[in-house]
Amino acid sequence: MNYKRFSLGALYTNGYLFWDDETHDAFFVDPGGDTQEVRDFMDANSLNLKMVLLTHGHIDHVAGIHELVPFVGDNVYIASEDAYMLRKPSRQLQALLGVHCKGINDFKEVSDGRIIDFPGFIIKVIATPGHTEGSVCYLVTSNAGPQVLLSGDTLFAQSVGRTDLEGGDSLKLEASLRRLADFPDGLHVMPGHGPDTNIGSERELNPYWPR
Repeated sequence: MNYKRFSLGALYTNGYLFWDDETHDAFFVDPGGDTQEVRDFMDANSLNLKMVLLTHGHIDHVAGIHELVPFVGDNVYIASEDAYMLRKPSRQLQALLGVHCKGINDFKEVSDGRIIDFPGFIIKVIATPGHTEGSVCYLVTSNAGPQVLLSGDTLFAQSVGRTDLEGGDSLKLEASLRRLADFPDGLHVMPGHGPDTNIGSERELNPYWPR
């Protein structure tokens, strides 16, 4: 599985670039800030960006979206419940972070269970509300077999996303974690902030994990 992590924006959001060796087609997850480094990497490796996935609508995960829209058009995916944040960025955390971006109206809304086919990958949408109403995880499976879970701000290494912002709900987050607890211990987890982890480590060490 080909991917590269980038640390973007004011909160050092983890953005992830995935690509297929045969087609050189690529998709990006959570452009949280200036994407020049991402675009330089794509140019250097002859990658063709075709799609952007958003785990939720907060500004620290979407601030660089306008720099990628010229490559992908309306192939920007976000859960229906967070779509308002893309249309009206004032509903995000702009003032808090001192970051501003314009809204966009041309994108695709996804819901739980949606399967997104992409060259070399199969991507499943898993609704995990709690951090925001429309927070999702993406279960990414490569044709070669490996799987990773892109957990956004739902699950971090030994922590979880905050629930005291608009759309946050601690009870919903608990239910989302119980859903993630069904995955095997060895599943590699790539969160929206901080280091990678796996389900087994979180089951053992995360104080928020359902018992």
